[in-house]
Amino acid sequence: MSDLISLPLNDLHVELGAKMVPFAGYSMPVQYAAGVMKEHLHTRAAAGLFDVSHMGQVLLKGDPRAVALAFETLMPVDVLGLPEGRQRYGLLTNDQGGIRDDLMFANRGDHLYVVVNAACKADDIAHMRAGMPGVEVVEVTDRALLALQGPGAEAALAALNPAVTEMRFMDVRDVDLCGATCWVSRSGYTGEDGFEISVPEEAAEDLARALLAQEGVLPIGLGARDSLRLEAGLCLYGHDIDMQTTPVEAALNWAIQKVRRTGGDRAGGFPGADRILRELAEGPARKRVGLAPQGRAPMREGVALFADDAATDQIGTITSGAFGPTVQAPVSMGYVPIDMATPGTIISAELRGKRAPVTVATLPFTPANFKR
Repeated sequence: MSDLISLPLNDLHVELGAKMVPFAGYSMPVQYAAGVMKEHLHTRAAAGLFDVSHMGQVLLKGDPRAVALAFETLMPVDVLGLPEGRQRYGLLTNDQGGIRDDLMFANRGDHLYVVVNAACKADDIAHMRAGMPGVEVVEVTDRALLALQGPGAEAALAALNPAVTEMRFMDVRDVDLCGATCWVSRSGYTGEDGFEISVPEEAAEDLARALLAQEGVLPIGLGARDSLRLEAGLCLYGHDIDMQTTPVEAALNWAIQKVRRTGGDRAGGFPGADRILRELAEGPARKRVGLAPQGRAPMREGVALFADDAATDQIGTITSGAFGPTVQAPVSMGYVPIDMATPGTIISAELRGKRAPVTVATLPFTPANFKR
């Protein structure tokens, strides 16, 4: 653990009884005294506070139109059409149509604010600098990032500044919290209503303590963050999506707006466009699906999938799996051939040398609860 980077709130996590584990080069809280199951259910019922300061925060600066068009050369997403004060999900792609990383980006008027995955941030920043030579790419290194998630998140944050009640899903604005100017988005990665809060490092502990002092707010670790996003049908980079997976295979078609598709005003012009646009038109050979194992035992990443109990040729692999505390059943995601991707299709999974039936399920397992 000595080689790991400590979060700005490391001492607070230890004080709160967190079990710390290595993750993406950081020492991260995986769970607290309540345990993963209770933390998960508490977030669904009330509000959970996550420390996601390991994520990369990046500013893209320059002429706003030029910055937007430059960013569009790196991903199949409408950047130019994103209104000021709004945020959007994005995907950096490679020349083969695979996904380099998934990210969130916000239009802050005179710049774009981008949040990328921790394990990819050094590569992402280098890629953006190389691919957008006229854009100033600035890594933010003096701010922590917190996520407040759950149906009680609005009330807890509004106790510190009632202005947040005016925000809707994917709104972004500056909000004064505990005397610090925070960059707040109404978003998260749990499927619940909530907020992500970029706060100056020196103010992070005061803000975290103020939020934890609110009724119904508990600290939540990586364990419950993973099970929450899995129930919500959300991808984890490096597992459900990677350099070999296209956005269409990953069922992320919704992230590619009409303007960037064939026939759109700014169609193509991004890495892997030929393959991605073809798959949008013709369909992919395989697709990410929800998978519902029978029984109570979860089927986790790496489990091989077959067409039936007798088949010898592997058709796919589970990419994420866990027990879903909300649905009280095991939940998984993985890739199967397109002709087996229809919900209700029963396939076979091989676990410890034995085959067991798995049903292709509709995603998400738990309906989203965003404030539209």
